[in-house]
Amino acid sequence: MGRENRFPAIAVLPQGLEEEGCQELDALGAHGVQPLKRAASFRADLACLYRLHLQARLPFRLLRQMAHFPCQSRDDLYNGIQQALNWERWLHPSQTFRVDVTGTAPGLNHSHYCALQVKNALVDQQRQLWGERSSIDLEQPDLSWHLHLQRGEAVLSLDGSGGSLHRRGYRAAMGSAPLKENLAAGLIRLTGWDGTVPLVDPCCGSATLLIEAAAIALQQAPGLNRSFALEGWADFDPELWQQEQTRAKQRRRRDLNLPPLIGFEQDPAIADQARGNVAAAGLQGVISINTGSFRQQQLPSGPGVLVCNPPYGQRLGSAAELESLYSDLGCFAKQQASGWQLWLLSGNAELTRALRLKAERRIPVSNGGIDCRWLHYAIR
Repeated sequence: MGRENRFPAIAVLPQGLEEEGCQELDALGAHGVQPLKRAASFRADLACLYRLHLQARLPFRLLRQMAHFPCQSRDDLYNGIQQALNWERWLHPSQTFRVDVTGTAPGLNHSHYCALQVKNALVDQQRQLWGERSSIDLEQPDLSWHLHLQRGEAVLSLDGSGGSLHRRGYRAAMGSAPLKENLAAGLIRLTGWDGTVPLVDPCCGSATLLIEAAAIALQQAPGLNRSFALEGWADFDPELWQQEQTRAKQRRRRDLNLPPLIGFEQDPAIADQARGNVAAAGLQGVISINTGSFRQQQLPSGPGVLVCNPPYGQRLGSAAELESLYSDLGCFAKQQASGWQLWLLSGNAELTRALRLKAERRIPVSNGGIDCRWLHYAIR
């Protein structure tokens, strides 16, 4: 498609993974990718937008910009929304919708009030056109509208996912403090692990890091087994969508010859959950989950990569237990993992000191609102 068919769009990304997110968008064909705070802007045609929904691992959401207009008041917002699109085409009363608002404008400082103003503009327009109106559905709407107010301008976008893209569909079972799948994928990308050496998670929990790593290595598209809100858009192109689905399926490696990917999990019930997640992701035979503490486990012959998201006291574990855990983890690495790389997600610097290891890199990331560091240690 030519440049004239491209529209502006935004990818909402985990904080700290903006650069990785930009690289991924660029590799999948997005144009003019620019990093923002917790996001990236880009331009795409429909084929590219479909591809990103099916194949991008890092975004929470992909927002397609539909209209923008000056907005200096409540009346500007109401009138601007009514004139923004051909609503006879884009919002039929049979379709449910929701509205999310970010940013502010003069007299428009509360997101709930702004969303109400947008809703009123839309349903008033519908009543004029059809004599009836859409219902609001906050959980599973047919159309998710997003309004951003900034510097006297309103930008109206459509969310193509219909639910956060981090939900891959394989994780019915989760531990008490789950790591979101897109954050896990971004953390794996940061390690540089390329599927040629063993990958071990000594505290694997629900196995999210291992599953995302295997999916990356096998080029298994994260969006193939779910539906998307964009399939109900007025300009949805089923043939183009089918082409991109086929393209995503054809990328997957047929051989499953990866080096060992192993998770250790002390809690038998959580280990069983992890095995269920691995099976749901179609990765049996690729990832092994061993029940028992890492303290009693053996690593495969190295070198390799250790990845770990141990508890850090915000949600799980007492201080004394956790200090012992980190101390034992450091000893395990020094005794068994000489020549390996260790990557550990830390939300507690005090606990991390108990490892008695010196970090080579400290990458700031946010995990569920907790300020964390993705720490890299070269074990010698």
